[in-house]
Amino acid sequence: MLVSAKEMVAKARAGQYAIGAFNLNNLEWTKSVLKAAQEMNSPVIVQVSEGAGKYMAGFKNVADIVNNVIASQGITVPVALHLDHGTYDGCKKCIEAGFSSIMFDGSALPFEENVAKTKELVAICEEKGMSIEAEVGAIGGEEDGVVGMGECADPEECKKIADLGVTMLAAGIGNIHGVYPEGWPGLRFDVLTAITEKVGTMPLVLHGGSGIPDAMVQEAIRMGVSKVNVNTECQLAFAKATREYILAGKDLQGKGFDPRKLLAPGAAAIVDMVKYKIEVFGSKDKA
Repeated sequence: MLVSAKEMVAKARAGQYAIGAFNLNNLEWTKSVLKAAQEMNSPVIVQVSEGAGKYMAGFKNVADIVNNVIASQGITVPVALHLDHGTYDGCKKCIEAGFSSIMFDGSALPFEENVAKTKELVAICEEKGMSIEAEVGAIGGEEDGVVGMGECADPEECKKIADLGVTMLAAGIGNIHGVYPEGWPGLRFDVLTAITEKVGTMPLVLHGGSGIPDAMVQEAIRMGVSKVNVNTECQLAFAKATREYILAGKDLQGKGFDPRKLLAPGAAAIVDMVKYKIEVFGSKDKA
């Protein structure tokens, strides 16, 4: 059964560890992420972007797949199903589809509109017992069509959004989605400090968690980051293992072309990556 992310991120904030939020892309991803979380006895957030939701044949199908895998694989650790970077309409659809958590990303909207829509969605989520993440300001990277050196959020705006009653807050501290460019200067801990001074114990979310050095992520966690998003690293691990299988000619041996065999090394690589991240984030045995 899916749970809200509220309790898990609050505990993580208090205990100075973070919950991994792993993006799903298909059935292999879903099985692998949940298997890894169960083996590590860790709470976990599984999330889809709107694009991945469409690819997986709709949000209702995503919710059904996740619920069915939890049941069939005997998953007992807390699992939240979250929408990553949701539009207002996307959030509404995920609420209907049975997600237990949403992210409303109004960061590209005029600030007052971001506030108004976030406020409305907070009220709906409270009524339904769901968790909600909001975003302030821009986070760098190709998601915005521009590859920069990482955007930073305004601590005053962070406070205004946090005060609306959101569960967790995504705020740019020099992080970037996708692969980090050469010469990236690193996370801005001065900005993170300024944000935590304004929002207190509000759990913060680090987007673009793939590619940031582990020690830097762990420092951010000590300073208030309670949810770390991971997508690119699982994709790269999956692609590498699949490439190795094919280059070794294994798809040409016997029934090696069977997708169950072809995709197995990639799926195993995701399990390993998720377990590694859970170690880094400190959520092992916190279920």
